[in-house]
Amino acid sequence: MISFGNEKSYYSGGKSVKELAEILLSSETIAARVKELGAEITTDYQGKEIIIIGILKGALPFMADLIREINIPLKYDLMAVSSYGVSTKTSGAVQILKDIEMGIEGEHVLVVEDIIDTGLTLNYLVGNLLSRKPASLKICTLLDKPSRREVEIFPQYNGFTIPDRFVVGYGLDYAERFRHLPMIGVLKPEVYEKK
Repeated sequence: MISFGNEKSYYSGGKSVKELAEILLSSETIAARVKELGAEITTDYQGKEIIIIGILKGALPFMADLIREINIPLKYDLMAVSSYGVSTKTSGAVQILKDIEMGIEGEHVLVVEDIIDTGLTLNYLVGNLLSRKPASLKICTLLDKPSRREVEIFPQYNGFTIPDRFVVGYGLDYAERFRHLPMIGVLKPEVYEKK
């Protein structure tokens, strides 16, 4: 029996919830960790202004909640990159679909990502951003799957380390679905294996 907590009343009868095998992280658990990450970042960057770069589309809910928990001056911008399409595995070929609009040379940059899986996409992105000569560049991810890593890349701020399972919700999707869920759940294999 799956316990959906408060999410059950919000989504009762909804097809999205029925396609989840289990809830991995409740909305309350996520909110508490985001608050902690915001406090850590505030402390670490005290006396500095930072530029936060959110990676679309998945990191948007996380970034929106995170910036409200950071109590120092900040600016933010967004990038969109693609390496997945509708597959559950990265193609390895990274394409920048939307670049940032502000310059980052000499700035303190914090990249906000939804999940680090193989690390291939983020590794490419970090290399691209470092070529623009920021004063510093750190990574904050909501979820980390180190068991899937193919390159050495490590977040300075990590919300949760998770097992190698296909997760959706709170910005994470499968074929553009499930991003709207306030929690993070494990998708039933039959949902993505029928494609």
